[in-house]
Amino acid sequence: MPEWIEVALRTLVSIIVLFIMTKILGKRQISQLSLFEYITGITIGSLTAYISLDIESTWFLGIVSLLVWVACSYGIELLTLKSKKMRDLIDGKGTVLIKDGKVMEENLKKERLTADELLEQLRSRNVFRVADVEFALMESSGQVNVLLTREHKSLTPSHLGIQVSPEQEPQTVIMDGKMIDEPLATLGLTREWIKVELDKIAVLLEEVFLGQVDAYGQLTVDVYNDQISVPVPQKKAALYAVLKKCEADLESFGVTAKSKKSKRMYEDCVHQLETVIAELKPILHR
Repeated sequence: MPEWIEVALRTLVSIIVLFIMTKILGKRQISQLSLFEYITGITIGSLTAYISLDIESTWFLGIVSLLVWVACSYGIELLTLKSKKMRDLIDGKGTVLIKDGKVMEENLKKERLTADELLEQLRSRNVFRVADVEFALMESSGQVNVLLTREHKSLTPSHLGIQVSPEQEPQTVIMDGKMIDEPLATLGLTREWIKVELDKIAVLLEEVFLGQVDAYGQLTVDVYNDQISVPVPQKKAALYAVLKKCEADLESFGVTAKSKKSKRMYEDCVHQLETVIAELKPILHR
């Protein structure tokens, strides 16, 4: 067998085996490497290259070594799932870098982290002053998580005592210029509804790169041609405007009404409408 064919076959087998092994180890092997997983990843890559190119050696011995490495890594992952002591030993523990607004210099030295690197990590979290940080922790993965002081935290609706409705996942109903039936069925919508909505904004289905429908039935689209400006859905804003206009009209009618009974009726309607607007405001202002 020619060497190039043998190398091609070995590479193909290595890719298949490596794919299977990676699926067994799971996504964490890619996204959140511990020290041992980092070493395992390098070793598996080296073994795969060995299996592919070293045609003078017996190829299945490389497969055996690869299987042993993967089995050990998989076994250690199971141990870390069941035992906190093993988890602390293998993955390590988090290190406090800033506590009560003070930098822990000894912990920085322990993690071999310079002041410049600490500032870089803080800037990656949109924090530019150490004094704004109440607590900072370096996780075992090397990521630094930051807790800002109370006065520097972002203002949220809960701080203002405003109720907002829960966020629901939007459904992608158009992708690459084609409708997707499953999310449409989830929302109880049809293809005809999509066509009507696209007609409203004068966009063809084939021009849409991505289209999503939120929990309130509003379709937003991104088109291939970035020069085209697509109108933003205004249903909620329009509804809020109509409700406020109705409220203003009722107040006007109440002022101009001649009889007390009519005035009282309009005032009652205004109060009822104010209650409705207050309940809908968290939804309409999202």
